[in-house]
Amino acid sequence: MLLLRSIAVWLVFIAVESLNGTIRNVWLTPSLGDVWAYRISFVTGAFVVLAIATLFIRWLRAVRVFQLLGVGVLWVALTLAFELVLGRVVLGYSWAQIAADYNVRQGGLMFFGLVWLGLSPLISAKIRGAI
Repeated sequence: MLLLRSIAVWLVFIAVESLNGTIRNVWLTPSLGDVWAYRISFVTGAFVVLAIATLFIRWLRAVRVFQLLGVGVLWVALTLAFELVLGRVVLGYSWAQIAADYNVRQGGLMFFGLVWLGLSPLISAKIRGAI
C-alpha cells in the first residue's frame, strides 16, 4: 500500500512541477532570461515539493526513517525516469542537454533538486511530527 500511495503522491509532484516548468518557459524566461528563470523556478519547485510532501506525509503512513528514505529514493528514481523519457523521447534532447541540467559547474540545479526530493519525506515527517 505504501508503494501505491507513494506513486500517487509522486504523480501530484510531476503534475505541479510540470506546471512550474511551463510557467518558467512561458512567463519567466522571456522576461528574466534563462538563468534567473531557472533559479526562481528551482526555488519555487523546492518549496512546492516540501509543501506537497508535508501535506501527504501522514496519508502515506510511512513512520520509520527507513520507509521515509525509501519513499524518497522511489520519488527520485521515478523523477529520473520521467526526465529521461521526456527529454530524450518526447522533446528530443541530446544526452548533453539532459546532463547539463545536472551539471552544477554549468549552473544545473537538478542534482540538488533530486537530493531535496529524496529527503523531503523525512523532512516532512519531522515537520508534521509523524516520526
